[in-house]
Amino acid sequence: MSGNDKGTETATDFSVGFIGLGGMGRGVVKNMLAGGAVVSVHDLDPEAVALAVSQGASAEPDLAHMAANVDVLGICITTAEAVQELALGPDGLLSHMRDGAVFLDHTTVSPEHVDKMREACAARGIDYCEAPMTRTPVHADRGEVNILFGGTEVLLERLRPLFETYAENIFHVGPAGHAIRLKLIHNYIAFANVASWCEGFALAAREGLDMDKVIGIISAAGGKSGMMDLYGEATLKRDFTPLMSLANAQKDVRYYAQWLEQAGLPGFMAESVHQTYALASIMGFEDESCTAVIKAYEKLTGVEARLPGALEGG
Repeated sequence: MSGNDKGTETATDFSVGFIGLGGMGRGVVKNMLAGGAVVSVHDLDPEAVALAVSQGASAEPDLAHMAANVDVLGICITTAEAVQELALGPDGLLSHMRDGAVFLDHTTVSPEHVDKMREACAARGIDYCEAPMTRTPVHADRGEVNILFGGTEVLLERLRPLFETYAENIFHVGPAGHAIRLKLIHNYIAFANVASWCEGFALAAREGLDMDKVIGIISAAGGKSGMMDLYGEATLKRDFTPLMSLANAQKDVRYYAQWLEQAGLPGFMAESVHQTYALASIMGFEDESCTAVIKAYEKLTGVEARLPGALEGG
């Protein structure tokens, strides 16, 4: 892909290196490949790498070699700190990337991180692409994620053919820095919502309410929400498959609470939500679904919130 031909490419013109084949990254890579992009991959999980290779990717154990030989270096890992550890420094990924290449950051990070990465990339003649995603690994597998893009229209149009292989919606949120801010607001609201109805479900179970009626009536009135639609019934069926992990929920709310403080606004609610997830993590539920926050409440009530017929021990 030539930087001089912006807006004329198709997905087949992109050579991509992609780091991070977790729930979202796995589906992103699968659909990039199906769209014709040439993709090399790296992940600490050999089974995830093997799956991507079976779909047409090439495995690249040497990150420096990957960075030096692709048009777009994509990353979708756990935290801002992990991205910076890989990317920055004398032998970081940016030091190996060629002039005019794109560092595509799909990780949910912090506003401070975006500013730092954009400056570091600009100093090396690299385009930093801020592009957090919403939706779930199921949507990623189907090529239906939402991309929140922050940056110039020129960069967006350059990358649009690639984005269209795995995104249903591409939202140009505004300049660089705006996308992660909106993503953190979105995630905070979503995870605060989960924490609130998990608390309510736990209390309802403790008081002996009919859980079928609890979720049915709440979902038919003002308490209805997108997160409850996605995860409410699964929670009461004791299904804590980590489509959105509790550890990631804690991390995202932590970034939001820190940003809120930096912006000079009170964060009473944000800190309460963050500490709720932190407690559930300390109790050992960090690798389960974000909805496993209910288990922290259940430890206190001694009663599990479940629908009739749900499997014991979920």
